[in-house]
Amino acid sequence: MKKLWGGRFKEGTEKVVEDFTSSLSFDVRLWKYDIAGSVAHVKMLAKQKIILRKDAELILQGLQEIKEEIQTGRFRFSDKLEDVHMNIEHALTRKIGAAGGKLHTARSRNDQVALDLRLFLRDEISGILKLIGKFQKVLVTTAEKHIDTVMPGYTHFQKAQPVLLAHHLLAYYEMLDRDMQRFEDCLKRVNVLPLGSAALAGTTFPIDRKYVARLLKFPSISENSMDAVSDRDFVIEFISASSILMAHLSRLSEEIIIWNNDQFGFIELPDAFTTGSSIMPQKKNPDVLELTRGKTGRVFGNLMSILTVMKGLPLAYNRDMQEDKEPVFDTVDTVKSCLLVLTEMFPKARFNSKAMQQSAEKGFLTATDLAEYLVKKGMPFREAHSVTGAIVKYCIDGDRAMGDFSSCLRQERRSGPDRAHD
Repeated sequence: MKKLWGGRFKEGTEKVVEDFTSSLSFDVRLWKYDIAGSVAHVKMLAKQKIILRKDAELILQGLQEIKEEIQTGRFRFSDKLEDVHMNIEHALTRKIGAAGGKLHTARSRNDQVALDLRLFLRDEISGILKLIGKFQKVLVTTAEKHIDTVMPGYTHFQKAQPVLLAHHLLAYYEMLDRDMQRFEDCLKRVNVLPLGSAALAGTTFPIDRKYVARLLKFPSISENSMDAVSDRDFVIEFISASSILMAHLSRLSEEIIIWNNDQFGFIELPDAFTTGSSIMPQKKNPDVLELTRGKTGRVFGNLMSILTVMKGLPLAYNRDMQEDKEPVFDTVDTVKSCLLVLTEMFPKARFNSKAMQQSAEKGFLTATDLAEYLVKKGMPFREAHSVTGAIVKYCIDGDRAMGDFSSCLRQERRSGPDRAHD
């Protein structure tokens, strides 16, 4: 099959090279955005009288037919054509003849793929923002149901002070809120039109980039053509925001895994979101949470991958940048699937308020409150801290609870002044 760029070549491409350089296996999912970009581009070419209106109409009709063929599964993609862009353009030319060859006037695959990726991410970020919002609502609803449920709060994974389960859960609401802000801010830099930059130096044709931006709903246009085709900061920023989000989901998953352990017994996960063991009949494993925790590493790896790809590239476009898409696609799919499954699981989980209350009653969690009480009575905080620490030690040595201290002290005072003094 003759390459659309093959005019200056004497020999055909080796199959091993075709296989090695093809990106169709993953960039095929950009087809919708590739067609949308082409539609806007050809409308602009006709408006600017760069191509004849009748040719533009043929191209638009052909692109619409190709879109319908892909949607219905009748379109046949070929690896020999390297990528989604060449597949669509080749099919267009076969469908409408020479007019199809005019579609690529005043553009390059360099600005074309940058456009497609930005359009894709714009949609996906909007979808991720909605999923985060839904999960936040689930957390709020769960918190409202447990507004009076007391549980131990921890520092250094040691019992620290009593807190409300609602307060604990809403800490993750705050994390997710910052995640939303990061994605919203990232979206501003994604939402920049690169089309019109061509390969790197723009074009001599009298194009109208503002018109294309209006058609594609881009609020701003790239200022430098070399930067526009070689920039993947928006990809790095997206995967970075996704990594932070996944770190938050992983922390939550870890806590629920711990709480689900029968040594804690704070929560029981629904059967529909757990799995069993192939050998131990009694097991009920929190695989959904473990996978969320594990998939976080994939997203972190995707961030390191794209950073490594971009770190040494000279201006402008280099084929290395083909390696940007798989990390992006995998990150999108991973983030969305984790948010979706946690949002579905949480309302079906059962929190054990009694076990949380009982746990909060052990471990001297009210020691800080006692120290603050003494301060309010006029004792310096360091002295109050020391006195309270001595009380805790007294209780530990006698295997007593903090609540038993007052009655024990009264009893010892009655037994004699020397012992009471001790």
